[in-house]
Amino acid sequence: MRISDNLNTIKSNLPENVTLVAVSKTKPNSDILEAYHAGQRIFGENKIQEMATKWESLPKDIEWHMIGHVQRNKVKYMAEFVSLIHGVDSLKLLKEIEKQAGKYKRRINCLLQIHIAEEDTKFGMNEEELNALLLSEERKSMNHVNIVGLMGMATFTGDEQQIQKEFDYLKKIFDNNKLRFPELEILSMGMSGDYKIAIDAGSNMVRIGSSIFGERNYN
Repeated sequence: MRISDNLNTIKSNLPENVTLVAVSKTKPNSDILEAYHAGQRIFGENKIQEMATKWESLPKDIEWHMIGHVQRNKVKYMAEFVSLIHGVDSLKLLKEIEKQAGKYKRRINCLLQIHIAEEDTKFGMNEEELNALLLSEERKSMNHVNIVGLMGMATFTGDEQQIQKEFDYLKKIFDNNKLRFPELEILSMGMSGDYKIAIDAGSNMVRIGSSIFGERNYN
């Protein structure tokens, strides 16, 4: 199957309200361009330097999403162009994004990452930390970041009931906070292996890589 065929098959099965982020990490520009020419404009990367290199050489109407864990000292490399940062998991990181975005007179859209998985390796805040961040005076005074939604990653397991439980939990947190903060519009959950469960649970943004581009070679 060609990348464009894979992409069109997935898109034809997504509800209209669901945004597709094509996860292009480790993939060459030629693969991204094939998806681009098939109509895809939103691409996700998990390494900032790799994303910056691709941004420099690929069409400028691509929206780049940073979907990996973000180290504060790397924010400066993407502040000029990144469209959405998925994994903001602390006020410290948000402050760094605010500072770097200010240098380019930009407002950068951010999702707050909530820890929903049973694995300790996944990053993210709990409900208490989320609440504290959203209500903090520091956040309210920021002029260069927009918090536009929440994001979470389910446990890596074949147990669909567990995955569904975790996604349902995040949807509940999202709904509760949207009542207080109507600007929260994006709920990003679901990847190649579990995006259908995520959509059923209420996700409106999915991050799909291997089902579009094929398996990754990390060598």
